[in-house]
Amino acid sequence: MIPNTIDLRSDTVTKPTPDMLEAMMNAEVGDDVLGEDNTVIELEHTTASIFGMEAGLFCPSGTMTNQIAIRILTQPQQEVICDKRAHIYNYEGGGIAYNSFCSVKLVDGHRGLLSTSHIEPAINADDIHLPETGLVALENTVNKGGGSFYTLGQLEPIKALCDQHQLPLHLDGARIFNALIASGDDATEYGKIFDTISVCLSKGLGTPIGSVLLGSRQLIKKAKRVRKVLGGGMRQAGYLAAAGIYALDHHIKRLNEDHLRAQAIGDMLATKPFVKEVMPVDTNIVIFSLDGLKPATLLAKFREHGVLAIPFGEHEVRMVTHLDFSDEMLDRLAGVIKKMDRQLV
Repeated sequence: MIPNTIDLRSDTVTKPTPDMLEAMMNAEVGDDVLGEDNTVIELEHTTASIFGMEAGLFCPSGTMTNQIAIRILTQPQQEVICDKRAHIYNYEGGGIAYNSFCSVKLVDGHRGLLSTSHIEPAINADDIHLPETGLVALENTVNKGGGSFYTLGQLEPIKALCDQHQLPLHLDGARIFNALIASGDDATEYGKIFDTISVCLSKGLGTPIGSVLLGSRQLIKKAKRVRKVLGGGMRQAGYLAAAGIYALDHHIKRLNEDHLRAQAIGDMLATKPFVKEVMPVDTNIVIFSLDGLKPATLLAKFREHGVLAIPFGEHEVRMVTHLDFSDEMLDRLAGVIKKMDRQLV
């Protein structure tokens, strides 16, 4: 890798800041499987309180928290309603079928965002030929939707519909704080809407590992059993939990900086002849399609100049801004993008 590489492949590539590392090294730890790690307990309580929920469970990854939530909210042979772009369907290794023995009803929302008009027709009738609808799952922000996000005004009618049909509602909150910063909504209102929320700490918040599953005390008690079966019980996990506590205290408000830099990248790309279209940039994800050019060709040229991004479809490229992407790097990136005009002719 070229020195001083600008890595925009994902917001998962961040490294702990010096202050975060210090907090980790000074953490009080114990055996979390035995319920004796006070730092883990603090992280779980803190995260739950932010969202107005009763309890939390610290897990190694967002995939695990999502899969545990689906497992505890459904029964085998049921069906999960989600958008066709959903992470739980596209990027979790078929876990819904493997872990929960459920099928999936895919719907096509607007940039991955669902409304009652998408969900209601997807709820199956009481017919033995059909799987019983068991769960509605949303994602916020939507990765494949270019960082699109829900507002509370959009979520409340979905909650009412789920209540009407006695359906639980799960949120894959991989970038939930990006959504909250962009919308200005109150996080505590989410606890009134969702039965479970997966909160990722290792993306925009910059921790090295971990997600927290939120729910009622009863649901989290069930979740802890499933985490154990999946091998997610960690021992002195307080060192990792301390990073999460630090991030919640220090790295939420700064997410707007990532959004502004992402918007600047989108504006740069929109004027380039090799770019066909830039998806609206709502948060920290920039997805753009290419005009007469393969992603591999553009990415190879970017790499020559120390810029990393990823292909995101047959004609699309994705860039994600994050804690370790600075204004100085943004200026350097602008210079690289200008060079592409000449080098791609």
